[in-house]
Amino acid sequence: MKTVPPRRRCLIALAAFFLSVAPALAEAFRVEDVPSVTAVSPDRVKVRTILVSDHADKIADGETGLMRFEDWARERPQQKRFLSLFPTYAEPRIKVSVHGIEKPYTEKLHMYVVETRFLIGKPADAVDLGRFVNLDVLEAIDPSIKHRRITADQAGPNRDPRSAHNRNPGRRWCEAAQSLCIESRYPLEGRLPVGIRLANKLEEGGKKISEFMEFQSEIRVLPQPEIDQAGLAKLTNFDAPVTGVLEQTLFDVNQVLQFGKLLAVLQPHPTDRAKTVATVFMALGIETDVLQQKQEFASVPVLRNLIPVQVLMGKSSFNTGNSISAGLPSYVRNRVRAIAEMLDG
Repeated sequence: MKTVPPRRRCLIALAAFFLSVAPALAEAFRVEDVPSVTAVSPDRVKVRTILVSDHADKIADGETGLMRFEDWARERPQQKRFLSLFPTYAEPRIKVSVHGIEKPYTEKLHMYVVETRFLIGKPADAVDLGRFVNLDVLEAIDPSIKHRRITADQAGPNRDPRSAHNRNPGRRWCEAAQSLCIESRYPLEGRLPVGIRLANKLEEGGKKISEFMEFQSEIRVLPQPEIDQAGLAKLTNFDAPVTGVLEQTLFDVNQVLQFGKLLAVLQPHPTDRAKTVATVFMALGIETDVLQQKQEFASVPVLRNLIPVQVLMGKSSFNTGNSISAGLPSYVRNRVRAIAEMLDG
């Protein structure tokens, strides 16, 4: 047998090592903002790039930059159908107490909707969405949010008349086959808790702001019979078979939001069957009353940057970190990047 010189053996070993770690050294996904994600043809999406659009354009409320729920429902009916809690969802009718007398009241909402699109470097039938129906995977996406499993009887809208407006008319939450229902808790970070404590001291007798976000959601991979092929192709603006759908529905939130929906739609690449096109949407229904809390904060110098809409949109000096405390735009981008990395890994 021919002996390999020591120097050459060393070079071969180094080459083998670098080949073995090459996947781990792959370039991280980068984010590119575009006017409209669904207007970009999938064959024009670059590898390891996440296209993002969260601009409401002509239907945005000039004061908040967000869409009124009724404008969103009218102008973007396909989004409203798939990204609401359920297709027939409407702004909640609740009862409020006025001088001791309960009166019906419609809680107005504003919408923050994000569209994203990226490529996965594997065939559509090789992508495992089921891995996300797992507590450990969810905590890996955002370790600052802690989750615990809950049952259908613990889901707020199923048991509490005060959140009955968020009940699914087709079935009870958490009773869908192969679904995971969780309660999640996120303690606000950085300077936000200190600002909230001061704001609560100034707001005597009013509703207190919590120093944590707590929400319940249902996560599931849609069975093929439930996938609306034509409707989802219209939503993604890409005429190709839908091979998989992951859905996370936030149906109970302790403050600020009324509901939320994450929807990931997988379709085969139009020209390269070794790749998959992922279009991921996130919609958040924000309570309009929260956005209008401005004057009481603006009048206190230390709280001028705690105006809710500024904090939510990441435009406040109180924003910090990479999670919810960073503001919705940063939070959503970081979450989608983590999902993309897992799907492509």
